[in-house]
Amino acid sequence: MNLTHLRYIVEVERHGSITKAAAALYMGQPNLSKAIKEMELEVGIPIFRRSAKGVVPTEKGQEFLQYAKAIIVQMDKMEELYRDNSASRVDFQLMLPRASYITHAFTEFMTKLPQSELMDIKFKETNSLEAVNAVIECECSLAIIRYDLSQEDFFTSLLAEKNLRSQEIMTFDYVLLISENSPLAKYDIIEDEQLAELIEIVHGDTAVPNISAALQKKSTRMRSHKRHIYVFERGSQFDILSASPETFMYVSPMPETVLKRCGLVQRPCAVKHTNRDSLIYQSSYRLSKTDQLFLTELKNVIREIKK
Repeated sequence: MNLTHLRYIVEVERHGSITKAAAALYMGQPNLSKAIKEMELEVGIPIFRRSAKGVVPTEKGQEFLQYAKAIIVQMDKMEELYRDNSASRVDFQLMLPRASYITHAFTEFMTKLPQSELMDIKFKETNSLEAVNAVIECECSLAIIRYDLSQEDFFTSLLAEKNLRSQEIMTFDYVLLISENSPLAKYDIIEDEQLAELIEIVHGDTAVPNISAALQKKSTRMRSHKRHIYVFERGSQFDILSASPETFMYVSPMPETVLKRCGLVQRPCAVKHTNRDSLIYQSSYRLSKTDQLFLTELKNVIREIKK
């Protein structure tokens, strides 16, 4: 199988047009069309469906393109590895939900990275469906997705369909994050009724929820409170919570070191909202030493939380 031809078909999918892809590849359209037909004959399936508006992958073609992208990514990484000298390069990509414990693990991970002249790190917060799509499209090597356990069947089926591996990171109940000076700090467990007159801090950036807006509408387990402050930046959320004892926020469990630094405490809710964070990646992907280092730090933080 010709690696160059694999790059050709990925470029055609990206442009949705053989003509545009040929222009981007600086080659003639007839030659590109011929290369695609040769690839389709070789693999024995029609990769693209042609129409007056351009080309789109067939169902089998989408599956084939997923493997093609994974092969190209691995080949590119191998070339970089030997071209740039693996001992002096750090390459790490992760998409994740908003989760302070993961961010804290990433900070610890960064302090333990070897000194390197070359570094390429991508660390992006996004919702679970976008993270899944990014891994499928090989835009990111690793992702951590979060979902309510009531959505587990949906995500299990989706990951199996897209040929992605998953590994449980942590299953947890949301906790309430409040100021250490909050009147609720004296309670071991917080009832919903105790929150009625308080103000809920909510992520203002709806483009980066834990799950997509469509799935959020299906989840009604979290009580809707009457008073809200929508805040777009994580540091500001913590500042408001610390300075305003009448505010609270639903979060995943946080490390004690972060809570102390921010003057906050966390308390379990009487009504449970159970979620799961899972690591996902292409089935053909092999975790690198850098990936393993991050996962080690993540496990250390989780152990700290569960003490």
